[in-house]
Amino acid sequence: MAKRSLEASVTGIQQAKKAFAHKGWTQDNLAFEVNLKTRQPIWRFFTGRPIERHIFIEICSVLSLDWREIAANPPEEFPESKELGAAEFLDIDALVQLVRLQRFDKIQDQCGTLQLLDVSRPVRIDDIYIDVNILEEIASFQWLEFADLQKFTSKEFERFGLGEVSQTQIAGITAVQTYSKLRVLGKPGAGKTTFLQHLAIQCNRGRFAANRVAIFVTLRDFADETRVAGELNLLNYICKEFLTCGISDPSVLETLLLEGRVLLLLDGLDEVLHQESKAVVNEIRRLSEKYQKNMFVVTCRTAVKAFNLRRFTDVEIAPFSQDQIVAFAQKWFTTLTKTNIQNKQEQAFEFIKKLDLPENLQFRRLAVTPLFLHLACWVFDQQNKFPSQKAAFYKQCLDLLLGKWDESKGIERDEMYEGFLLPQKLKLLSEVASATFYQGNYFFEQRIVEQYISDYIRYLPNASAEPEELQLDSQEVLQAIELQHGLLAERVRGIFSFSYLTFQEYLTARKIVASYNLQALEQPLERLVSHITEPRWREIFLLTVTMLRSADFLVQLMKQQIDALVAEDPYLQKFLTWASQKSLAPPPKPAAIRAFYLVLAKTPHFTPYFALVCILDQDIFLDAALDNLVMECKSNFADADACDDALSYALAIAQDAGLHQALQQLKDLLPDPKQSRESIQTWWQTSYPAWMEQLKTAITKHRNIEHHWHFSPQQQQVLQQYYDANQLLIDCLNSNCEITDIVRQEIEANLLLPRKELCEREWQGVGGMELGAKEKLW
Repeated sequence: MAKRSLEASVTGIQQAKKAFAHKGWTQDNLAFEVNLKTRQPIWRFFTGRPIERHIFIEICSVLSLDWREIAANPPEEFPESKELGAAEFLDIDALVQLVRLQRFDKIQDQCGTLQLLDVSRPVRIDDIYIDVNILEEIASFQWLEFADLQKFTSKEFERFGLGEVSQTQIAGITAVQTYSKLRVLGKPGAGKTTFLQHLAIQCNRGRFAANRVAIFVTLRDFADETRVAGELNLLNYICKEFLTCGISDPSVLETLLLEGRVLLLLDGLDEVLHQESKAVVNEIRRLSEKYQKNMFVVTCRTAVKAFNLRRFTDVEIAPFSQDQIVAFAQKWFTTLTKTNIQNKQEQAFEFIKKLDLPENLQFRRLAVTPLFLHLACWVFDQQNKFPSQKAAFYKQCLDLLLGKWDESKGIERDEMYEGFLLPQKLKLLSEVASATFYQGNYFFEQRIVEQYISDYIRYLPNASAEPEELQLDSQEVLQAIELQHGLLAERVRGIFSFSYLTFQEYLTARKIVASYNLQALEQPLERLVSHITEPRWREIFLLTVTMLRSADFLVQLMKQQIDALVAEDPYLQKFLTWASQKSLAPPPKPAAIRAFYLVLAKTPHFTPYFALVCILDQDIFLDAALDNLVMECKSNFADADACDDALSYALAIAQDAGLHQALQQLKDLLPDPKQSRESIQTWWQTSYPAWMEQLKTAITKHRNIEHHWHFSPQQQQVLQQYYDANQLLIDCLNSNCEITDIVRQEIEANLLLPRKELCEREWQGVGGMELGAKEKLW
C-alpha cells in the first residue's frame, strides 16, 4: 500500500528551492497559497521531512512542479486509483474528499495553465488571474427608445452598457455562491473561460465550494465527441472523464450528483456549432433539473440569446476597473518578463503611468478586457512605450477578433457568411462604421445596420436578388458578426453599436483612406476636413494621416480650412496681425510665440502657460507677468498685498527703463498695506479705476499688449476652434505620418498668421522651419 505521506528527494528539494526563489515569496506566502494555517509543513517540505500527501502535491502544484519528480521514491499509483466505488462509503464528505484527491492532478492539468496569445509557454493561472466582477443587470436585455441613447457623448458611450453608469457590480465568486444555476455572459476575450478554470482550481484546493467536486467540461469537446459517437449524453461523457482518473464505478458520480456535491463548470456554449447547440442546451437543462441540488455555471458570449436555459440566472462579466488593470499589469510583467523582480515592478508601474496619459486614451479604452490588456502589455514590453502608430495596433486587435482568437482556441464556427475573407469583413465593417459615424450616431437601430449589410452583400457573387432572402441573409451576417467577433454589440434590445468606439473610429478612417487611395479622388479628404472643428473627429484625423501613403494633401487641406475659419472676420484678423507683430522679436520660434499671445488674449491668467514661456524668452516671460499683474489687481481689488506682490515681481524683471519707471510710480500710488481696512477700501473705491487705466496704458505703450480685446461670444467660439484646429494640425505633423519636408516646413512657418501676411508669403515664396517637430502649439 502506498504511503499516506510524501517527502522530497535531495534533487527535488533543489528544484523546489529554485522555483521558490523565482517566486520571490517567503514561506508564509507559500503557506497562504497552499491554504495552510501555519508554515510548518512548508519548512518540513524544504527539509525533506514527510508531510501529508495532498499537501505535498499542492505545494508542488503552486510552485509549477511535477510532484512525481520532486518526491523521493514516488509511488507508482495510489490505492484509490484501482477501483473507487460509492457503495462502500457511508460518509458523503469522505467520498467527496477522496474523489477530489483522485482527480486532483486531472483538474490541475486541465485548468491550471493558460496559453496566452504570442507567448510561447503556458502560464500558470495563479500567476496571471485577476478576480472578475459581475453585472447582474445586462444592458442588452433592456428596452430603451433610440432617442434615449442619442444624448450620450463619446465618453458616456464608453461606459454605457459596461456597468460603469448605474449598475452595481459583485465579485464573480459571490455570484456563483448566490445563484446555484448561473450563465456567465461576456465579450470575446472577457475572461469567461479563465474564470471557470479559476473556480475549478479553487474548488480542487478546497478554497471554494469545499464540500463539492469540481467538474470542468468544454462544451465544444463534448459536442465533437457526441458527433463521433452518435450519443448525446452529458452524464455518460462525465463518467468517461472520471474513468481516466481511475473512477470506473458510475455510482460514484451518481451519488455525488444526488447528494448535490458537484460544481459543474460548462464552458463555451457559443462555441458549439449551430446545428448541435439546441441539443446541447436541452442536455444541460435535463441534467440541471434532474440534479438540481448541485451548482451549475455555464459560460457563453453575450450575443447568444437564442437558447434560454430554464431556471438559470444570466449575468455578465464586467470590464476591468482601474484597480483590476493595475493588478493585472503587475502580475503580467512579474510573470512574463525576464528581468529581475525590481525591474519587473518598475516596468509595470511605467506601463500604468503611460496608459493613463491623455494621448493613450484609445489604448485605455481597449484595456478593460483581459484579451486587449494582455496585448497592450505585450506591445509595451517590446518597446517600453505604446506605439505611435496606433492604427497598426488596432489592426492587430481586429485581426484577433475577426479570426485569430477563434483559431488560437481551435474553435470551428458556422460559416454563416461563407466566402467572406478578412479584407471583405473589414470592408463591410468599414462601410457600417463610416456611414454611422458621419451621421453622428454611436448607436443605430437593428434595421439600419441590416440595411447597410444588405447594401454590401447584394453585390457579392451568388447574392440573392429577392428582397426577402436578402433581408434574411443580412440578419444572419449581423448575428455572425456579433457572435463570432463581438465587434457589433446589441447595447439594448434592437439597438446596436460598435463594441468599442476606438474600432468605429479606426474603421471610419480606414474607409476614408481606402476611398482616397483606390479612387484617387480628393473628395474623401475634403469631406473629412469639413469636420476639423468637431472634437469627436479628432481621432479620425490622427488615424487617417498616419494611414495615408502620403499625407501632404491632407495636411495642406487642413491648413487651408483652419485659415478660412478666421479669414472673414476683420477683428480677428487685426488680432492675428498684432500677435504676428509681437512674434517679430529675436527669439527663434515665432510660431510658438504667436500661439502664446493668442492664448494670452483668449484665456488670461492661465497659469500653466506662464511656466512654459520661461523657456521661450525673457520678454515673453515679462508679458506673462504683466498680464498676471492686471488679473491680480482686477480680481483682488480688496487685497493690497496681492497686487503689491504682483507689481514687485513685474518690476524685478522689467529691463526697459521707461516701463520700470512707470511701474514704480504706480507702485508708489498703492495704499500702504498697514493702513486700516476701511482706508484701503476707500482707496480702491475712489482711486482704483484711474490707477488701473494708468497701468493698462503703461503696458500698452511699453509692451504693445492690448488688454482691451473684446471678443463677442461667437468670436470667442471661433477663436477656440481656430486654436484647437491648429493644435490638431501640429499633432498630425508629429504623428510619424508620411509628409515631405517642404510641405512640413511650409505649414510650420505659416501657422497662426493673418490672411494678408499669408498672401504676401505665398507670393514671395517664404517658408522655413519655425516650430520644433515636438513642440506643443502654445
